[in-house]
Amino acid sequence: MKPRDALADLRRIAFLLERANEATYRVRAFRSAAKTLAELPAAELTARAEAGTLTQLPGVGDVTARTVTESLRGEEPVYLRRLAATDGVDMDEAAQRLRAALRGDCHTHSDWSDGGSPIEEMALAAVELGHEYLVLTDHSPRLKVARGLTADRLRRQLDYVAAVNDQLPPGFRILSGIEVDILADGSLDQADDLLARLDVVVGSVHSGLNDDRGRMTRRMLTAVANPHLDILGHCTGRMVSGRPKGVTGPGDRGHRARTRPPSDFDADAVFAACAEHDKAVEINSRPERQDPPKRLIRVALEAGCRFALNTDAHAPGQLDWQRFGCERAARCGVSADRVVNSWPADRLLSWTRSHDEPRGR
Repeated sequence: MKPRDALADLRRIAFLLERANEATYRVRAFRSAAKTLAELPAAELTARAEAGTLTQLPGVGDVTARTVTESLRGEEPVYLRRLAATDGVDMDEAAQRLRAALRGDCHTHSDWSDGGSPIEEMALAAVELGHEYLVLTDHSPRLKVARGLTADRLRRQLDYVAAVNDQLPPGFRILSGIEVDILADGSLDQADDLLARLDVVVGSVHSGLNDDRGRMTRRMLTAVANPHLDILGHCTGRMVSGRPKGVTGPGDRGHRARTRPPSDFDADAVFAACAEHDKAVEINSRPERQDPPKRLIRVALEAGCRFALNTDAHAPGQLDWQRFGCERAARCGVSADRVVNSWPADRLLSWTRSHDEPRGR
């Protein structure tokens, strides 16, 4: 294929990032790379791209080097393609369409673990929002700070949820679930027989968030391959500062505004595994999480992943935070047909059961 203009592609990416009001440092990275590479003779630029030595130049990182290499091969760079997918789209309208398509929420907490409200209150709030189902995903045993459920407490909760479902309005139901910790070796923090009884299993890393890249990648790959896991929760573990205008404190235990850098892992490998095993990547709507960041949502989208647009709600009012996740998802070109909680409950359950047939549900 005929080579593209690599410098023009870098500048176009910077322009689209800037127009989308992305972080200044990200815009600067592409403009700086374009400035550095503009000083090279065309032959040297091509030779460095073929030899993989572009990153030896000042201002050229892995992402910008990959972009240039793809351009010189005659390919539209993946980064540019992801941005172009949402170019010119009315984001408010796209986010509203996505929100309207959602039928439930697959990641919520009650006062059985670190939530602030009883299960019944969470369910009735979901009914008022027009949901058809709510997946209850209280924490697993090792997260003691969040009052994680032991096996015995989880069994009692399953019986309790069955009784509550009998009292809820017709057409709505609570689905059983758990947010299970992904342990250091990638195993899941609950007994297999109990995980097999649950409707939806969200797996998240809550400890060892500073593991090195190789260890964290192996840990996540092991978890994604586990047949009991359905959704990979808040995959980077990051906390960002601030909340959208008008959002006050969460009013639940253990969630205070603070910052925390994202974990380091091979996103290409992890999201490829999610696509291979047909597991969903969570787009966590909590304003202090915004996890994954948009660049990783685009990587997961490119990998062919499904998504779960969840609130991680710890109080009834937080169930309306899905709109924040929808805004971020829309900016990345995520459509409703890629989101598992846009499905009716029966289709959702058919999908989760397919991961581990028979699951004994």
